Amino acid sequence: MPARVRDKGAWLVAAGLIGAIEAGGTKFVLALARADGTVLAETRIATRTPVECFADLAEFFDQASAAHGPIAAFGVASFGPIDINPASPAYGTILATSKPGWQGARYHDVLGRFGVPIVVDSDVNGAALGEWRHGAGQGCATLAYTTVGTGVGSGVVSQGRSLRGFSHYESGHIAVVRDPSDSFAGHCPFHGACLEGMAAGPAIKARWGQSLSELDDPAKTGLIAGYIAQLAVNLILLHMPDRLVFGGGVMKSRGLIEALRRETERRLGGYLSAPELDPGLESYIVAPALGDAAGITGAIALAQDFLEQKHG
Repeated sequence: MPARVRDKGAWLVAAGLIGAIEAGGTKFVLALARADGTVLAETRIATRTPVECFADLAEFFDQASAAHGPIAAFGVASFGPIDINPASPAYGTILATSKPGWQGARYHDVLGRFGVPIVVDSDVNGAALGEWRHGAGQGCATLAYTTVGTGVGSGVVSQGRSLRGFSHYESGHIAVVRDPSDSFAGHCPFHGACLEGMAAGPAIKARWGQSLSELDDPAKTGLIAGYIAQLAVNLILLHMPDRLVFGGGVMKSRGLIEALRRETERRLGGYLSAPELDPGLESYIVAPALGDAAGITGAIALAQDFLEQKHG
């Protein structure tokens, strides 16, 4: 994986090493990096139970720090819902989730043993920050990053800071207008036919028995694109970002991003006129430039920002 480098300064000398975690629905990515973002050690583990994953986390960071030096801070970009309020006593705790066994799991329970600061944000906020700083969002004032995979989520970064309210955004659970041809009941345990319940990877498999890439059916791809486009239009209308990035396993399906561009443009209906919205939206709706590395890059950046504020 290429090194991820921030502007160098005197704070880099004193900052120490960064432990970074990207926690996703199917896998965790763990990394130890220098304060400038250079990755020294990295591994991937399958997402299983908290007990199993946390044991692997402890072992990796124990071994990596023994080999390379002490860790000064952790950056965690995690699936959720998760408490991301640093003032909350439950900071870093997974909240109500469809992932069995994860509700109530807290990253501090495994990382607290290192005795260093832990910075926690959502996985999509982390990926958005990574793409804003080093990927497809470079040069953008505001960037919206959406993942469509095991779940659906969006992060919005403006001037290098994640936007949020009392918690992170939950775009995967917005209500969508059902396509007239679609009788699928939906797969979300909380809302049934919300966006995630209609278009996430598990929903697609529950609907058709295969992933969208395995199906490779333009009509089915178009149906899923129509649901995702409803989110794209809402992101545009609510945040007016300079660019939309769509990543995640489902978005790798052949023809999906092209169908998403067409559906989004159609649903905008000519309402907006802006230089950012190029005809066909080929420059506006894009894949992640960092690929699958966006999340871990963002997790490193979360700790970088903390250490820069501390030492800068």
